Amino acid sequence: MKIIDAHVHFSHIQSFHHTAETLSHIDYSLEGYNKEFADANVVFSVAMGLREIEGGEGFPDSAPPTPMGLDLAPHLPKNMGVCAGINPYRLGKQELMQLESSLLKPETVGIKIYLGYYPFYAYDKVYGPVYELAKAYRLPVVFHTGDTYSERGLLKYAHPLTIDETAVFNRDVTFIMAHFGDPWMLDAAEVVYKNRNVFADLSGLIVGEEKAVDRIVNTPHFFDHFKHATAFCDHYDKFMFGTDWPLVRVRPYIEFIQSHMPEHSWDDVFYETALRVFPKIRPLL
Repeated sequence: MKIIDAHVHFSHIQSFHHTAETLSHIDYSLEGYNKEFADANVVFSVAMGLREIEGGEGFPDSAPPTPMGLDLAPHLPKNMGVCAGINPYRLGKQELMQLESSLLKPETVGIKIYLGYYPFYAYDKVYGPVYELAKAYRLPVVFHTGDTYSERGLLKYAHPLTIDETAVFNRDVTFIMAHFGDPWMLDAAEVVYKNRNVFADLSGLIVGEEKAVDRIVNTPHFFDHFKHATAFCDHYDKFMFGTDWPLVRVRPYIEFIQSHMPEHSWDDVFYETALRVFPKIRPLL
């Protein structure tokens, strides 16, 4: 089975290096990426543009300019696309021009907005020009939703219900809720079910290596909300596989998602839906 990972990271972020070293035990490098993803038969991945300034605040960092890109290695893996990262504190005329230029690059397949990490709702007017660019270039916008991987995040900005208003008033833009709004998955399921232009990726639900995945998967009731939400949504063709690498190892996470998705949906979840949602991927395969 060919797999597209719709949510990875490839940026020099201190918290990612720490997690890779101490929790997931991953080789967070170009070489480590190439080996792990090849071994798991992942044919393409979508990396979320993100930067933090050396000696700065740490993520979320208010200083990096829009668009935020990838800086883990001197060049990208050949099978990786980029979602240009948005810093709402840096969205002046010059930054918007630079963002538009980045969207013209073949490897830029979408846009990433970090709700919760930055204290702006999805419907805040600061993001209006970003949605206009997404519409003009027919690129999806990925939102971080749900729990934040930083105590400095503010959860109210990342609640999945805040996506509903944005989706209604931007019907010509495709939106993706990263992490399926975890832990507010039932709310996220309603937003996906209701809005034809909203999808969800299933990344980042577990952090760690094989033992961590096995422990959490086998903890009673831990993922009852996940099972309830996917069944309630009843649109498996609107879910996409993603890992949030390097937060978790790829192979055990594939098996985890397979165990929670009916087998008839695997082609969509692991491959086809990503091709539909990210139309610029297909020419890169």
